[in-house]
Amino acid sequence: MKYDMYYELLEQPQSLKNTLKAEKSQMRDISDKISEMDRLYLVGCGSSLSTCYSARDAINMVQDTPVDVFTGYEFLYHKKIENKNSGLIVTSQSGETADTLAALRRANNLGIETITITNEEESSMMNEANHSVLTRCGKEKAILGTKTYVTQLMCLYQILFGAFNTSESSEILNQLKKLPEITENLIKSTETENKDIAQKFAKEDIFYCMGAGPNFGLAYKLAMTMLMEGALKHACPLYSGEFRHGLIERVEKNVPNIFLDAGYPGDELTGRAIEFCENIGANNIIFKMQDYANVNPLLSPFILVVPLEWFVYYLAHFNGENPGSTRHIGKVRY
Repeated sequence: MKYDMYYELLEQPQSLKNTLKAEKSQMRDISDKISEMDRLYLVGCGSSLSTCYSARDAINMVQDTPVDVFTGYEFLYHKKIENKNSGLIVTSQSGETADTLAALRRANNLGIETITITNEEESSMMNEANHSVLTRCGKEKAILGTKTYVTQLMCLYQILFGAFNTSESSEILNQLKKLPEITENLIKSTETENKDIAQKFAKEDIFYCMGAGPNFGLAYKLAMTMLMEGALKHACPLYSGEFRHGLIERVEKNVPNIFLDAGYPGDELTGRAIEFCENIGANNIIFKMQDYANVNPLLSPFILVVPLEWFVYYLAHFNGENPGSTRHIGKVRY
């Protein structure tokens, strides 16, 4: 049996291609606007928050323009939002996420230039932002947000790196054009291996997920939405540098730890954590970007998400779960 997530995973390359073709001019105009700004805020929730983390950490590794990340309600209640020459980018698959929408409305009231990235053309965020980018993914049925995740992240990278005229930005923008082809190849080449890994770890109930730099955002998505929402497994995301502050006391023999490695400066600490876990007999699952594609390491989240999607898809499958469904989301008000 194949679930909705299976087909949506296969649709990622075309979604990237369609979005880049249709929205490139609009994103270029937005890049021009934010290039003159003194501060930028990125706001999202769940999977959309993870794209904000990755985009912030990627741009902060090469530029010094202040970029802050908030969840919707954190932005809403923050007392010291700078509204002079600032911009807000809100990210949401539906364009109706209540806390993100509240943040957008506050920014509009403060006179902050607002930008929406969403997959729903008739949504409130699309209509209320000063500028909007529509991800061209079609309907996303699976809760994990596969095609909407990669296209949303691509839009953030396109806008942020497009705002700066540097050699590294040019390299990133050129390689973004190649993502549909790279993603298509990864979808074909990584399924079997990660199906086998999923079968090996199917009975495990908790996973620790670690990454440095832009890979922390992916570790956050992996734990918070892919493993906990999709595979119904307990999971905890961490920056690699935080391993020794707490998690080191909980790692034990046979406990599974998922490491995301792209060779960032912070991945020196990823390597130390891997070595420590190996020495005590913990089960390391290591995803190294360089094993999958020869691109700028800042693009690692785009590369590593594909094998991780297959891993989570089959992890749910081997436990008799539908990776696209939920038990409580959308049903419980809290």
